[in-house]
Parts: sequence; C-alpha cells; structure tokens
Amino acid sequence: SSLVAPCAAYAQDELIDVYFGCGCFWHVQHEFVQAERRLLRRSDVDLTARAGYAGGRAGAKNGKVCYHNAAQISDYGALGHAEVVALRVPVSKFSDFCVEYCNLFSEQGYRPDQFQDRGAEYRNLVGLPGGVDSVYSKMLVEASVSAGDKLDFARGKGDDPDRRALVFVMDTAEFPSYVAEQYHQFHDGFNIGENYPTSYNNLANKLAKEGTLGTSACPNGLLGLGALGLGR
Repeated sequence: SSLVAPCAAYAQDELIDVYFGCGCFWHVQHEFVQAERRLLRRSDVDLTARAGYAGGRAGAKNGKVCYHNAAQISDYGALGHAEVVALRVPVSKFSDFCVEYCNLFSEQGYRPDQFQDRGAEYRNLVGLPGGVDSVYSKMLVEASVSAGDKLDFARGKGDDPDRRALVFVMDTAEFPSYVAEQYHQFHDGFNIGENYPTSYNNLANKLAKEGTLGTSACPNGLLGLGALGLGR
C-alpha cells in the first residue's frame, strides 16, 4: 500500500490546461491571477492566466486568431470564438478555480458586463480535457452547486450562442484556446475607473521578457479598443 500513495498524490498534483469565458477577458484574467496567487501562492513569473480566444469551429485562420482589426485578419468573432482566459491548475485545486468562476456571476446568472458586452463573442464557456463527459465536468457542476447553483451547463458544439446563466462546456482537444495579443494581457478592467495596479499591467512585459507570455502574430486591433487603450 505504500506504493499506492505516491501515485495517488501525483494524480492530484497533475496540472491540467483549462479555460474560462465570462464576457470581457480583461476582468476575468485579473480575477484568475488573484486566484492563482491566493490559492496556489504563485509568484509573478509562475502565473499562467492568459487572455485568449476559444470555442469556434473554424479554429485558426492562416495560423492566427486575432482581435477585431482594420484588415479583418483572422477575426475571432468571424471564426466563432469567444473571449476566454486560459490557465494551468493542479487537479487538487481545480474545484476551487471553478468556484472562482461561478462567483463571477450574479445570483441571477448575469455576467459583470452582461448588459455591455453581449453576443457570442462574450458567451459563457469552460474548456476542459474531455469536455462534458470528463470527471472535470462533474467537478465543475458540483462546484457550481456549492457556489449557489446559479448556472446551467450544456455540451459545447462550437459557435454556440450567448445565453444568460448557461455555460457551454468545451473539450479542449477539439476546441483549444489561442492566446490573445500582448496588448490584451493584464489589461485594466472594462468598467470606467476599473484600473488595476501598474505592477499588474506590467506583467505583460515582464512575462514577454521571460518568454512565457505567449506570442500572437496578429496586427494591433484598430476597432474598439485598438492599440490606444480606449474603452470598447
């Protein structure tokens, strides 16, 4: 029996790649960065939360998935994707991160930006290894119940619609996430005055220098936010 325990412990500490979508990814990334620090005691260079795109059937176009841009190159909305935040978490803490996700929603299942950012690009989705048929999906539903049972879940088929209080569960093998442009990483929130500390904003450059931010070959977006830091 002494040989079994280390195997069980290893399984619990295995890291899995997941993603969460709940409207604009700026605010969601900040909340998951805080969760990584609080729940996993991760330092700046160990943070894994990255803003990105996922959930579209088309995948990448010419190897890219991009924010809205004047040239309309590989536009994430046109490809059926939604804004997400991808991260890598231990299995033993996955339920805790699911609770963090569920806590983003109001008691009525509304997103923080439900009435501002609407449409399929901002729909609710969670990407898991194995999707809705996995043990992780069961853990997600159990966490949701423990967090107030505000949400319903459905099998994500790609290009799914935006529905209040409904979360589409995606299989990450079929629907991987694509990292967003650097100017979207560790950005201030979407609400007026929702500014995060400069130390948080500077994480993009810090992790880029470490070579761990993730790179995008997309042009700077010129619509909505653009490269100007203006509101959407």
